[in-house]
Amino acid sequence: MTPAAIRRIRTLTAAALAAGLALAGCATGTTAVRGPQAPAAPAARGPFVAAANPLAVEAGMRVLRAGGSAVDAAVAVQAVLGLVEPQSSGLGGGAFMMLYDASTGEVTSYDGRETAPAAATPELFHENGRPLPFPDAVLSGRSTGAPGAVAMLAMAQAEHGRLPWSGLFADAERLARDGFVVSPRLAGFIAATRGQARTRWADAYFTRADGSRYAAGDVLRNPAYADTVAEIATGGPEAFYRGRIADEIVAAVGAEPRPGALTRSDLAAYRPIERGALCRPYRIWVICVPPPPSSGVAVLQLLLMAERTPAILEGPDSAAAWTAFAQLQRLMYADRDRYVGDPAFVRVPVQGLLDPGYVADRAALAPTLTGAAEPGTPPGGVFAGPDATREPAGTSHFVIVDAEGNAVSMTTTVESVFGSGRMAAGFFLNNQLTDFSFSPTRPDGGPAANAVAPGKRPRSSMSPVLILDRDGRFVGALGSPGGTSILAYNTRALIAVLDWGLPMQAAFDLPNLVARGDGFGADTERFSPALREALAANGVTLRPNDSETSGLHGGLWRQGSDGRWTWDAGADDRREGVVRQ
Repeated sequence: MTPAAIRRIRTLTAAALAAGLALAGCATGTTAVRGPQAPAAPAARGPFVAAANPLAVEAGMRVLRAGGSAVDAAVAVQAVLGLVEPQSSGLGGGAFMMLYDASTGEVTSYDGRETAPAAATPELFHENGRPLPFPDAVLSGRSTGAPGAVAMLAMAQAEHGRLPWSGLFADAERLARDGFVVSPRLAGFIAATRGQARTRWADAYFTRADGSRYAAGDVLRNPAYADTVAEIATGGPEAFYRGRIADEIVAAVGAEPRPGALTRSDLAAYRPIERGALCRPYRIWVICVPPPPSSGVAVLQLLLMAERTPAILEGPDSAAAWTAFAQLQRLMYADRDRYVGDPAFVRVPVQGLLDPGYVADRAALAPTLTGAAEPGTPPGGVFAGPDATREPAGTSHFVIVDAEGNAVSMTTTVESVFGSGRMAAGFFLNNQLTDFSFSPTRPDGGPAANAVAPGKRPRSSMSPVLILDRDGRFVGALGSPGGTSILAYNTRALIAVLDWGLPMQAAFDLPNLVARGDGFGADTERFSPALREALAANGVTLRPNDSETSGLHGGLWRQGSDGRWTWDAGADDRREGVVRQ
């Protein structure tokens, strides 16, 4: 499918959703589901914000109370997150947004993924014919792509905003000028003794006049960030992609060591993409995610395999359920790693990966796996070569619902902690280009699906989720940071809420289990000793997950015991997020 064709794809109509659900029920043979049955309900409405920092949540709520839309609030939330949680996201990074329009019932996605500069080559991260060590690549100027978050938010806000763009940055500017209190999580990253926290840019920002580092409880000011958001508020995205801010970005990227090739022309040429939505029925719901280069298709594939695996329904205390979930993940990751990339450059077999027959065949393999899974051959799939791309820590997720029921589910990132460690105009720059495959070719000599190319968007695990009911009405949203583990985190949360009937917070509090390749990474301390022992007996030996922890945020529109409909919302206790309604 061409980018032009996919750009304006819209979600299924309510009638088509109902037909799809009926077909899905026949295909799976499912007649009963644990958990809520999504009875007829009043339309889901806010205000409601869940995000990874209380200051960002309050900024979003202020916009909603002033009559702003969910997208208006998203602009304010991102602007504050980039200041108070710079290890995770910011103006110098990218994002994917899922949007539900309550006035039309339409679901779409916005792609703000970074792009490689025009001078990029498949050997971007090679020196002397060999790949750079990953930490060296991250810290280089080569790792930074043209940032997409600001342009993406501007596009969405122009179409769905209600308040003036200029008024959405007030909290970010005030906090940057007056200072904000350093949180314990940020302080922990500031205290790191190497990597991005110890570049000359980070040292200048995080070191006090007496030579000590800022610590939890200290007040940190960033006047350069205040000036930047003030310029963006007045001048719109043009102020970011051209002029002073663009000059500072290019200068930081071009600095030693290993300068990058990002230019003013690359920044001026950046365009976000409205891609529509990728939706599939799951039991009695419909799950919507962004299409590639997001890996949302992998979340859907994992859910559809889970729907064909009865053990999944045994619940969170069942070793059989967790074992099945782990084995299905191995299959999903094998397929994702081989086939998903930027659809402008590679043919991604989205329909084939979700084909009912293919999904059933893949699910049937799960009980036979004794190690890493091999990728399958979905209908329409072409050999794309193995890909061991790393996606380290440094991402955030938030969910917003406004008073009219418009909803945003947005995952946003600078990639690694503090991105590349380079700063421009008061914010950290991304290292998103390290999400490309460091091995540009496949065994037969052709290009890998996720190889570097000029103007190309690296594949991403970011996969913000919207949940619809059988009539196509919005009933929930969630998402998580976590690098490649995002796919496991999001799917486990969906299964816990929709299949096991857990409250959202209880679902988020469950342990995580990630199975990519031949190992099983997990929040080992959150599994009971008895469950760990039972899993080990099934061949699932847990080790501490060395990827980024989850940071799930979301909510589901549910009827309480008193008969009232309200938001059952949660914020992952592994982060510092909160929910406000």
